Amino acid sequence: MRIDVLGAVRAVHHDGNPVGLGGPRHREVLARLVAAEGRMVPTGTLVDDLWTDPPPRAVGAVRTFVAALRRALEPDRPPRVPPGVLVTEGPGYALRLPREDVDVHRFQDTLARARRDPGAVTDLGTVLGDWRGPAYADVTGSAWAERERARLEELRLEGVELRARILLDSGEGPGLVSELGAHVAEHPWREPAWGLLARALHRAGRQADALATLRRARAMLVDQLGLDPGADLRRLETDLLNDAVPGSVPTTSWSGSGVRLGPRTTVDLARTLALAGGDALVHSRRDRLAAIEAAERTGDLFLTARVIGAYDVPAVWSRADDPEQSRAVVAAAQRTLTALGPGCPADLAARLLATVAVESRSADLSDTELEHARQAARQAEALARDLPDPALLAFALNGVFLQSFARPGRAAQRDGFGAEILDLATRHELPNFAVLGRLVRLQSASALGDLDAASVHAEAAERLAAHTEAPLVSVLTRWFRARVAATGSTEPGGPTAATAAAHYRAAEDALRSAGMPGLHRGLFPLALLGLRLLHDRPAPTDPRLDWGPYRPWARPLVLLAQGRDEQARAALATVPEPPRDHMQEALWCLTARAAVHLGERGVAARAAAALSDARAEHAGAACGMLTLGPVARYLAEAEACAEAG
Repeated sequence: MRIDVLGAVRAVHHDGNPVGLGGPRHREVLARLVAAEGRMVPTGTLVDDLWTDPPPRAVGAVRTFVAALRRALEPDRPPRVPPGVLVTEGPGYALRLPREDVDVHRFQDTLARARRDPGAVTDLGTVLGDWRGPAYADVTGSAWAERERARLEELRLEGVELRARILLDSGEGPGLVSELGAHVAEHPWREPAWGLLARALHRAGRQADALATLRRARAMLVDQLGLDPGADLRRLETDLLNDAVPGSVPTTSWSGSGVRLGPRTTVDLARTLALAGGDALVHSRRDRLAAIEAAERTGDLFLTARVIGAYDVPAVWSRADDPEQSRAVVAAAQRTLTALGPGCPADLAARLLATVAVESRSADLSDTELEHARQAARQAEALARDLPDPALLAFALNGVFLQSFARPGRAAQRDGFGAEILDLATRHELPNFAVLGRLVRLQSASALGDLDAASVHAEAAERLAAHTEAPLVSVLTRWFRARVAATGSTEPGGPTAATAAAHYRAAEDALRSAGMPGLHRGLFPLALLGLRLLHDRPAPTDPRLDWGPYRPWARPLVLLAQGRDEQARAALATVPEPPRDHMQEALWCLTARAAVHLGERGVAARAAAALSDARAEHAGAACGMLTLGPVARYLAEAEACAEAG
């Protein structure tokens, strides 16, 4: 008995006669059991994999398919003798055949052996010849089959390139030119393939063609994918120019497509620009999305995953600057994760999940989307902790931090995240994440009212930024110093309220051109409102103030300041629950203050319940940029109002 799935699904008896497997569902059941590689597949899983919307009698249908397959695979099995090929095991079924009798298992085992032992190159060529088309070619419309096809196609391409490299290393070459030329033409985004073709041409005495091949590779990668060639391809070009091609190109551990994101790629450039702020930050976001879209167009899932996950720019603010783009990035990451399925390498899965967590910070996300983002953050962290990549763990922790605003009052927990990020970054020389760790700790200390500790982190962040050329840091720390002045304006001998307001205006001027609308809009009016509340003064009523996303929570207080109490009451009745971000404590405090002034006990009770865990924190100070004063003050007023009468 032999089963083949590297092409259409088929089975052949030992005498060479084909096995009649039945209809498409029968073949899909057999194919799904092949994909399990001897492991039991529960009946429920088979049902879910066969039907998007299972019919009422789906379990019975699966049993019917299995019974028919057993008769076809073991036609001579006597009655009442248990099946030996397609067996019942626990709550499901398993396929029991030697691995050498299933073409896909034989291929995978031979590839694994060739990775360890170049002497297996002949066998590798044989199993590559067993491919008759895409794996599971006649199983269409099934998510599990799509994932397996993608995974096995990646292994096939790796096998083609591994065989060519082994043969080139052993002194062959001219005979590979045609084969590798066809391979590159079909898969032009695979950088190792271009290098192998150039080496084969050089071995055939065609140095000019070899150099031309590398130049075509560079042009294709830059024009179509926005990626510059990696170090290995650049080194090979130098060696060809110097007529010093080594016996072999240095091997690289390629996870996925093999396209290596070198130091001058579009994605890497976008990461650099993102730290510069202003127009550079805007262009960075644009270029990043263009790179993702280009990678998706290639159809190479591993390349797409690498491009999406390569933009590990530290993020300290819980509101997206470009929500539409963030949604597009999240959608691309989720599509890629789904398509790669359980076989996705852990490092790529962690990067994609961390990307989902970091980018899912738009205020208009649903509760379901937010829960998915929090799950992604936890999963990314768990995967990253088991991998030897401190930068990946720091990125995953960045996602955990951004998803830690599920409820008010978690500044101490966020300080722990900042401390771990800072420790990782310091030990492993990750300066950008060191800046992130300092800013997270600045925010947390500010929220807890420890301005001395926050100042230490602000100064350290500024020193790091001077070395990493990250001008956005000083924009943020200028706001922190304005926040310090605002607090001091309520103390004897401190700056006046007018001086504190002037500090905020200067900080606002610097932020206006920083390219961060998610942070900028509404921050200055909110800071002025906080300053007035600290001095027990009414809200500012200047109609030119742009309250941005904070307008619903500020409006009742603005109307109260204008003496329009009934309109303020109506506005308060429509105030939504604050988004779960840096400003949630501040917005709850604004709601509490308006409810107290209007005597709305129910609203005051809701605000008090939301703020109870944040009693020891300062409202708005979790952003490190402004303050409305101690939460305890607003909480006490709200509790008294709720209990009155």
